Amino acid sequence: QVQLVESGGGLVQTGGSLRLSCVASGRTFSSDAMAWFRQAPRKEREFVAGISRSGGSTYYADSVKGRFTISRDSAKKTGYLQMNSLKPEDTAIYYCETTIRVIPGTDEYQYDYWGQGTQVTVSS
Repeated sequence: QVQLVESGGGLVQTGGSLRLSCVASGRTFSSDAMAWFRQAPRKEREFVAGISRSGGSTYYADSVKGRFTISRDSAKKTGYLQMNSLKPEDTAIYYCETTIRVIPGTDEYQYDYWGQGTQVTVSS
């Protein structure tokens, strides 16, 4: 069993930055690939960024490439999402999700655990 707790969301102006954190407890965090998904009002949850089990490979949705950076510190059982140059369309609830797979996929059905989410709101 894995528990994931996200934090770091908030209200920011267009062009601003936020850093999300995801703290894991339970099974060994280093055994799982990790990803961030987001869900905006009246939209489906979508893949944002993923990082492999080792941390050596990262993957991004085209909409955030060059602006967001995913990372992890397995010793601290924590994953991060650094978000720069934020836009109003980034407004959503952001979820941290983990999978026993080595490489993170872009489909949510591939993930085993997720947290309660953290709200990110970008004002124009």
